[in-house]
Amino acid sequence: MYTGNVKVGGSADVHELPKLIVSKLAVGPYNNNAYVLRCRRTGAQVLIDAPSEADRLLTLIGNDGVELVITTHSHHDHWGALAEVVAATGAMTAAHLLDAPQIPVPTDVLLADQDLMTFGDCSLQAIHLVGHTPGSIALLYQDPDGPSHLFTGDCLFPGGVGNTEKDAARFDALLGDVTSKLFDRLPDETWVYPGHGYDTTIGRERPELASWRERGW
Repeated sequence: MYTGNVKVGGSADVHELPKLIVSKLAVGPYNNNAYVLRCRRTGAQVLIDAPSEADRLLTLIGNDGVELVITTHSHHDHWGALAEVVAATGAMTAAHLLDAPQIPVPTDVLLADQDLMTFGDCSLQAIHLVGHTPGSIALLYQDPDGPSHLFTGDCLFPGGVGNTEKDAARFDALLGDVTSKLFDRLPDETWVYPGHGYDTTIGRERPELASWRERGW
């Protein structure tokens, strides 16, 4: 049974959905998560973030390769292995248009809020969330056969939103976007896959929104 409780140096955990297979791997040195998403019918794959340890990412990708690598935001610990993965696979790259200039690997697909990326029979919707970086994105897979699945990068974790470096304006922006674009739109059953650490759900975190605002981080 999938739990999402992966550790650096350990094996991937695999979430088997009716039309999509999600493989989650933790890499060092900052306990980053990378996700390979595979369309069941066609075998088409995308990678969400290439943080480090390119050899382990390429093993996770396997011989079928990957069509697209989506970078959730411009911080180095989310694209450190991007150049190696792209060189080995020939994959295209995608990132939000505001963060792409800070990623030193050319971005083929410049994303904006609500843009769709399709691979095989599956698609991901980009959700622009301001505050952790100007161009951070979450990626939503709307499962036609069950709950939605949300890949949040460093914008939403179990227990709070991402780091805004004690900047009140950035915190207000991020909490506002997370509230209006995620919690106000998505049901409690939505599974959340963060950029670091363990998974959660929208329903598990929803009761804590007021306390996050009160504490200011």
